[in-house]
Amino acid sequence: MHKQMSNEMSSPLPKYLLQEQEIFQEFKSLISNLPQDKGMLASSLHQYQGFWYSPKLLQAAILCQQHFQARDSDIFLVSTPKSGATWLKAIIFSLVNRKKHPPDSENHPLISTNPHDLVPFVEVKLYTGYQIPDLESWSSPRLFATHIPYFSLPESVRKSRDCKIVYLCRDPKDVFVSLWHFTNRLRLKEMGTNSLAHVFDRFCNGASILGPFWDHVLLHWNQSKENPDRIFFLKFEDLKRDPQCYLRRLAEFLGCPFSKEEEGLGMMQEILKICSFENLSGLEINRNGKLSSGEENKAFFRRGEVGDWRNYLTDDMAEKLDGISDKKFGGSGSPSLSPFGDPHPYPRGIGSGTESSS
Repeated sequence: MHKQMSNEMSSPLPKYLLQEQEIFQEFKSLISNLPQDKGMLASSLHQYQGFWYSPKLLQAAILCQQHFQARDSDIFLVSTPKSGATWLKAIIFSLVNRKKHPPDSENHPLISTNPHDLVPFVEVKLYTGYQIPDLESWSSPRLFATHIPYFSLPESVRKSRDCKIVYLCRDPKDVFVSLWHFTNRLRLKEMGTNSLAHVFDRFCNGASILGPFWDHVLLHWNQSKENPDRIFFLKFEDLKRDPQCYLRRLAEFLGCPFSKEEEGLGMMQEILKICSFENLSGLEINRNGKLSSGEENKAFFRRGEVGDWRNYLTDDMAEKLDGISDKKFGGSGSPSLSPFGDPHPYPRGIGSGTESSS
């Protein structure tokens, strides 16, 4: 143990990269046969079942595939990285637990705990580092989150009769800008920063963490149409535009609808208030605290806005991303919609605000 600690202290690499090197050795027989590319955090990416993973995330995803046993009451929040999951985690946790933890309570868990610790990512927190967590003791409904694409989820999740999946998507232009900021924030100073142009090319080519973005979104959109009772497809932009409407729809989909009494008492407004970006980002735990995995909580609260990409992308960049969306989503048999403020085809029903996803 002393030797291991000495090696870590003397190494110029951060802990997460040391872990990835160790995992790479364990999984080299598998990884050696997979397509490989360079990651945005100076680590390698490997393409597994059509999507790109770091060695650490790949190890965790495979363990999750092999060992996770779903309950029919489980709730999964699925998204691509940097699609607004922090906000939706807070909303779903507060929604499902509103009787146990009233949103106006002075001791509400969100006041002292980051949403990512309340609704853990299975591949980041639960199955990382070769651990197989004991989840049987967790009370129902269990809340989980993941960036793992649908067909790589554990079979017990995909084949469950009633396990619910809420899929969150976001304008790829805002996703890209948020991803660029986030990955640069996690890099050590001596590594330098990745340029916007460099990360842009990789994102467009699909070689970003859990990319390609468009394949991830379309896969879950198609599944939501086949299984509308189990998969709720939600756009970040719709949630921002009419949060009360989509909070009500989420409550109905998850089997915990608001009563007339709750609505009369302003329960929905109280949930949205405690989960607002302004409230969450201003809490002491999120300004100065860290996740149990070590990341600074403030890294997950940057802007939380729709259309922030306009402050960073050139017209050519925006047109290129929209062009990829045209190509990827235009063949889905859907009419042209403008869900992200730009006229490009998108799967039917996304952003309509009227068609129920439940």
